Amino acid sequence: MDLYNLRDEFNKTGIMMCFNGPFYHSIIEEIGKAVRNHLTAENITQAALMDVFAVYIELVQNVRNYLTLRGITRPEVASSIITIGRSGEGYVVSSGNVVLNTDVEKLCMRVDEVNAMTRDEIKSQYRKQMRCDVKPDAMGAGLGFLDIAKRSSKKMTYTVRDLDTTSKFFSLSAYI
Repeated sequence: MDLYNLRDEFNKTGIMMCFNGPFYHSIIEEIGKAVRNHLTAENITQAALMDVFAVYIELVQNVRNYLTLRGITRPEVASSIITIGRSGEGYVVSSGNVVLNTDVEKLCMRVDEVNAMTRDEIKSQYRKQMRCDVKPDAMGAGLGFLDIAKRSSKKMTYTVRDLDTTSKFFSLSAYI
């Protein structure tokens, strides 16, 4: 592996921090501390720091919870990636993980649904979801993408890449 080329690619694409591997609780916590320290050293506003940090936490928890819920534990499959980088005047937080084929369409539809909402609709839907009970078969309370969208300066983007007959690799980016 040529680390110089990897570093050069990170610099070209604005990536400041990257983690690739399983998202264990302790790793999420330590990376979170590193994110805060790194962004504090960048002298960004407290509001921007909190938004980047909150989106980072939401994305890694989404990945971790999904893999746990679906019983995806093999290291080569459970290995995920999170990056934090600069994007123009702001920041981009991206995550990527394996998703079962049966879940991809619903996941993409949910992101598209949130992306189609106005700022006011996002806030209203967020408040509405906060008052609702979580359905037994739901993967969560449905707040994650809404919270990310509330904190984002533009629409979330995603890509889906075929892996094998049962799974795909899903990448999601949020811009702050």
